[in-house]
Parts: sequence; structure tokens; C-alpha cells
Amino acid sequence: MPELELSAGTIDYQDTGGDGPVVVLLHGVAMDGSLWRHVVAGLRDDFRCVVPTLPLGGHRRPMRPDADLSILGVARLVDEFLERLDLSDVTLVLSDWGGAQSLVADGRTTRIGRLVLTSCEAFDNYPPGLPGSNLVTFARLPGGLAMAFNMLRLKPMRRLPVTWGWMTKRPVPPEIMDAWFRPAISSPEIRRDLRKYVFSTPPKAELLAWSEALRTFDRPALVAWAAEDRVMPPSHGRRLAGLLPQAEFVEIADSYTLIPEDQPTVLTGHLREFLKGRQ
Repeated sequence: MPELELSAGTIDYQDTGGDGPVVVLLHGVAMDGSLWRHVVAGLRDDFRCVVPTLPLGGHRRPMRPDADLSILGVARLVDEFLERLDLSDVTLVLSDWGGAQSLVADGRTTRIGRLVLTSCEAFDNYPPGLPGSNLVTFARLPGGLAMAFNMLRLKPMRRLPVTWGWMTKRPVPPEIMDAWFRPAISSPEIRRDLRKYVFSTPPKAELLAWSEALRTFDRPALVAWAAEDRVMPPSHGRRLAGLLPQAEFVEIADSYTLIPEDQPTVLTGHLREFLKGRQ
């Protein structure tokens, strides 16, 4: 897997290469780019898929101690990543993580040609739902994150509503989740990085302003939301689509938050339809 040195530290990424239109796919907290493995398999013949592992707790290399890993700081790292790889006119696709809203609010959209939001943080739903609140609670306790991630070694713990039970309807393969959680289990520095992000939620007014900034994104957008989402309210998907001037909205049945896990084939079909004309 290639790596790239950014201002915050070294990140890993996957790049399928090729001359097709560029699709950059971003994951959420305590996971890595493997979230997109099924979608990448369905797109890579016609599109160049680039999948960075963001410093959100599932990353293998700690960031620099002084790195800004706030919500906005990580969004700026995404912009830096696109610039360093000289990627332009990209289709930026997000799941779970709501960083696109702060990217737009911060005026860092020069390299983004299209935007796809699948069930993700929005408005004042930071940290999102029961899993997000649970993560903050553990992060506040001395040694709490180490305790939380060590509990996730036990497979029954992964299906609780306060952990991952409401993130997917179908269990994620154990070897995938093992890889997601291993860095935070083994590394105090990774837990330090995650703690920075968890405690970075700004006041409600700023969060709502980030969402409102989507009105300024004047390029094509797709909002694809899980119909049965218990963590990211389905009403948020419709509201986001209403803010984006050129948005399409689709609701995806039989899925919780992580649509790339629950309904990857359906999501890939919607992405291909949205990307028609870019091949």
C-alpha cells in the first residue's frame, strides 16, 4: 500500500490507478479504507479509485504530536492529500464521517468536481447517535479508550447498539473489524490521535453553519441514505439534499449506516449512474 507524507504525518492509501475519472472514497471513525473494498471492486474497471486511511483511530501510524486532528483539521488533510497527489475534478465520496461540510465551509472545494454523501454526520449530530456518545464517554475516562477497544476484541460486544450493532445490519467480517480496531488496541499514540478528534466538536451554531455552507456547492451531488439508519437520521439525508443546489437523493433499503457494508452492490449502481458521462 502506498503512503504519503502530509503535514500531520504519514498516511496510507489505496490507488487503483488508470486513466478513468478519479473517485476518492473516505471512511469514518475507527475504521480504514477497507470499508470501500466492495465498492472499489465494482468501480475499478472504469474509474481510478483512491482510498486514503484517515487518522480517525483506524490508522496504523500515529500522527505528529502537534497535529491538528479536529474535524476541520482532518478535512484540511483531505484537501492536502488531493493537492499532493495532484488530483482534480474528483468525485469525493463519504460514509459516516461528515467532513465534507466543513471542507465546503472552509472553501476547500477547488479539486472537487462532484460530491457524494452516504449516511454521515450532519447538522448537530456530532458525535453521532448512541455509538458516538458512547465513544465520548469512554474517551473522558482515564484509560477509557483502551478499555473500550479491548472490549471490542469480543465479537458479541461488536453487535451492541452502543458499539457497532446499529452501524450495520449484517456483521462485518471479523478479520476486517480486527484490522479496524487493532491500531487503537495496541497504540497509545493512536488513541491520543482519536481522542483529539473526539473532543473537537465545535458549538452547535458552527456545526449548523457548516451544513448551511453546502448551499454554495454549485456542482453535482448525490445524497444516498440508509432507509433504516438508527445513527444518522434519514431526515438528515433529505435535508442535506435540499441544501445542495444540484443534488439527487436516493434512499437505500435494508441498510444501516454503513451502506458500503450492507448494500455495496446497490450503492455501486447508484454511483455508476451518477458518474455517467465522466467515463
